[in-house]
Amino acid sequence: MKNNTKYFVHETSVVDENCKIGNGTKIWHFSHIMSDSIIGERCNIGQNVVISPKVVLGENVKVQNNVSIYTGVICEDDVFLGPSMVFTNVINPRSAILRRNQYVETRVKKGASIGANATIVCGNDIGEYALIGAGAVVVKEVLPFALVVGNPSKQIGWVSEYGHRLCFDDDTIAVCPESKGKYSLKNNLVVKL
Repeated sequence: MKNNTKYFVHETSVVDENCKIGNGTKIWHFSHIMSDSIIGERCNIGQNVVISPKVVLGENVKVQNNVSIYTGVICEDDVFLGPSMVFTNVINPRSAILRRNQYVETRVKKGASIGANATIVCGNDIGEYALIGAGAVVVKEVLPFALVVGNPSKQIGWVSEYGHRLCFDDDTIAVCPESKGKYSLKNNLVVKL
């Protein structure tokens, strides 16, 4: 189905059978949505994106150009996947050895953003509203609201739901400059107040 009244698929893209695509979603040039994948409402799938079988994208997920999302990946609502970032789904791939029964799940939680050219090694969940810097290589779990950069990635701070750096006072309280929302830091976890 190419141009449905509920969602848009560019004529150069391929959508396999048995996919579920939500209302208001747009799938742009040269992308391939493979069978049994689920894409929520109001998603934007950029140019040259591959979404493998059984991938799940929540609502309002933004996938920029040249992104590969492999089987085992689940992105919750409001996730941003930057240009040319990639997920893996096997810990020790070998061309001559089939490991399709060894795919490892990776979950990107609500509101998280992953920068351009970042790599997420499978099995390392990304916490709510975390921000992964461009080019980072994530090799361990990322905490909610964490700001991580580098290869291998390292946490260098905390961010708000709006992606602004949080600076905690002596009472472990921070205020987001854009929303004026308050956050608390307790036991190395950020909680929105």
